[in-house]
Amino acid sequence: MGTRGADLPARALVPAAVLTAAACAVPAVRQLDGLGAVGGAGATGWTVCCVLAAVHAGCVVLTRERGPWAGLAAPGRAGRAREADGAPPLVFPVLLAGVFLLPPSGAALVAVPGALLAPLGAGAGQRLWHAARLVLALYAAGLVRALCERACGAQGAVQRAELPLALVAAPFVAVTFALVLAVLDGTRTAVSGGRVPATLRRGLCPRTVGPHLVHGAAGLMMAVLWRSPYGPVAGLFVLLPMLLSSWGFAQYRAERAAYRATIGSLVKSVDIKDRYTCGHGERVGRACALIARELGMGERRAEELRLAGLLHDVGKLGVPTRVLRKNGPLTPAERQEIERHPELGDEIVRGIGFLGEARPAILHHHERYDGDGYPYGLAGARIPQAARIVAVADAFDAMTSTRSYRRGRPVDAALAELERCAGSQFDPQAVGALVRALAKHDWARLVADVPGPPSALDAEDASAARAGAGHGAAAGGRPGGGNVPAR
Repeated sequence: MGTRGADLPARALVPAAVLTAAACAVPAVRQLDGLGAVGGAGATGWTVCCVLAAVHAGCVVLTRERGPWAGLAAPGRAGRAREADGAPPLVFPVLLAGVFLLPPSGAALVAVPGALLAPLGAGAGQRLWHAARLVLALYAAGLVRALCERACGAQGAVQRAELPLALVAAPFVAVTFALVLAVLDGTRTAVSGGRVPATLRRGLCPRTVGPHLVHGAAGLMMAVLWRSPYGPVAGLFVLLPMLLSSWGFAQYRAERAAYRATIGSLVKSVDIKDRYTCGHGERVGRACALIARELGMGERRAEELRLAGLLHDVGKLGVPTRVLRKNGPLTPAERQEIERHPELGDEIVRGIGFLGEARPAILHHHERYDGDGYPYGLAGARIPQAARIVAVADAFDAMTSTRSYRRGRPVDAALAELERCAGSQFDPQAVGALVRALAKHDWARLVADVPGPPSALDAEDASAARAGAGHGAAAGGRPGGGNVPAR
């Protein structure tokens, strides 16, 4: 009974939004009938509304998941196939052009056919919600456009192609459109028991409002050209450069998605081959990102450092499994095999184009700050900064991770050991950044979802794992030199 009562507001929101949207759109019947010729071709209000609605619906259908332009759908931050509202960004200028060409109720009608065809993969309720939210956002944007033009004395500026005056309303229209969508989404999240501030931040952040400002300018340009002697064809021509740019970005996104799939496969392969360090790359990547942000690096560099941590041991794919899992001490030849893995890793990732600083980090993450590491014996600032960061994160995870034959050290003990070796084995700046970052963040919580190595091994496997850990410690620099193990 309590659950039904809690679900009632969520269930009532969609019908309420649909009824409100219908009330906003109904006056279009009278307003569009009374609207005179629109554009150089003498099109009536109904003609403009129907043409824009057909173009909008056509774009939605073509960019469906299995449509011919499926790649033009914008992915979400978490890799979703399209934007949260289910509409490809190419269609927003069409919707906003309706705001400048039609009365508020008529502009609201433009979205209905395409919204009902949106490939949301849900039932009728989700499609009706999607249509209602677009109708309400367009209606509000139309009211704001009328108010702005009245306040600035810019009525008819679009019809007369007076761009300085016509431009006045464009940013307010775009921001209103984004604001109403964000508020509606936040309301639905609230009644469903979700986190409203996060929804509003996503809806109103510069990365979301910025594109809507561009869409508003494109919609205004469509409206101005539509009103010109050349008519609707000239207005629709504005979509061509947007289509080309969207196609280019779609190709770029597809390439990045393919690279990321490759990275995921490589990381999984390393975890399978060296199962005693399962999840090690993911944890090192997260520690690298923490250090990068603490050092004031931007998100792009932090992401490159995360990728470096993920892939730092990918060269182990080229090391014989019998060497990685050998039960006993390594021979000099076998140690040389182990110490080749940074160079092998560099060769493996050479064809992945967007790694940036990750490549030199993979190659040099076993260099020591005092110059006694490998493969090239670089020292101090000659070691790439990304590699120095990966070295610290690598050693930290090696010390704090539990293995079958030993328990991981506490975080404080591992940090103390890193500080002891700062200036000899590790970059003091990177060590200090990790210490400060972990004073603000709970490491156990940050990596709680990362799988670990097998929890129980037989005696032979445990012995092999001990040997493997020895490989990592010895490979970190001088044998017996008090090195922190970097596994």
